[in-house]
Amino acid sequence: MNDISKFLTKDQSKSPINITKVIHVPADDVWDIISEQSNLEKCHPFCKENPTIKWPGVNARDEIHYLNGWIFERTFVRWIDKVGYDLFIGRNKGKRSFVSWRIKPINTHSCSLSISVYMYKLDYIPTIFRWIPHVVYVRPLLKKYLLSVTGGFEYYLQTGKSVSHNQFGVHPWFSGKNS
Repeated sequence: MNDISKFLTKDQSKSPINITKVIHVPADDVWDIISEQSNLEKCHPFCKENPTIKWPGVNARDEIHYLNGWIFERTFVRWIDKVGYDLFIGRNKGKRSFVSWRIKPINTHSCSLSISVYMYKLDYIPTIFRWIPHVVYVRPLLKKYLLSVTGGFEYYLQTGKSVSHNQFGVHPWFSGKNS
């Protein structure tokens, strides 16, 4: 958890769900796209729209309009140029998860892109049983989602073409009923 622990509240899990993808482009190119306003419209396979409220930097805010009609708000709490950012994401007036994006150079032509999600706790389930839906349902589907998102950034960065909706397969949470 190191330096992000100051952002986590009692509402977020202390165990992140993490995906790291090696991308064969320079780290600066990855930063340029992840820090670009409305970047999810080009790179996110479940995003219909990514309107910006304020951009860039700490206190930046935008929305993700998913294919299924859900709208999530993102509020950026840390912005580290050429390294990544941290944010809270969730529905308006709903519970929020903490998300950390990080870029690590591997060499001059490759880097890794990591996304770590600290989910909000499932308060409506007794503490002793919370791990069951987390392990059986939430973790596998969130990993699938994160693989699609990082895959979308890799695809865009390597081809210069925007990803298609559901390009890496449909997702039961975000794709929508007619996908």
